[in-house]
Amino acid sequence: MYAIVEIAGQQFKVAKDQKVFVHRLPEQEGEKVSFDNVLLIGDGDKVTVGAPAIDGAQVGAKVLKHLKGDKVIVFKKKRRKGYRKKNGHRQSLTEILIEGIVASGAKKAAPKAKAAAPKAEAAPKAEAPKAAPAQAEQDYDAMTVAQLKEVAKDKGISGISGMKKAELIDAIKNV
Repeated sequence: MYAIVEIAGQQFKVAKDQKVFVHRLPEQEGEKVSFDNVLLIGDGDKVTVGAPAIDGAQVGAKVLKHLKGDKVIVFKKKRRKGYRKKNGHRQSLTEILIEGIVASGAKKAAPKAKAAAPKAEAAPKAEAPKAAPAQAEQDYDAMTVAQLKEVAKDKGISGISGMKKAELIDAIKNV
């Protein structure tokens, strides 16, 4: 049984007990990780193709270690101009061991938990500016430009489309 799965923005063909080097993952060494974006599963003559991903399919893996890849030399030259530039790069990688491929029935609990967390954070940020002015400054710095524009729009400030983050914060504080 094999699967084509998207891991850290790249697609890999994986099988059980296979070691794969992928772009650096945020998990610690020894932790288990699962990938829900399974694009294709092949089991002998039976091939299941997702559109774009297979619902309920999951690939389970264990993070073995974090390392750096081989050095890649980037050399640029323009002849007869005296221009030469040498640059090197080592990619940060994570080695994972594929522990299992589940074709159906896998639960997608992790994305729901991540989606619920920002909603819980959004409510205190909206209430905090009303509570204390010192705390409001910190909350405005933590907000994105889009969130600041919404606050400015609610307070009736005009001409916010061309403002930068610092200008928006000053305008909100002055109202």
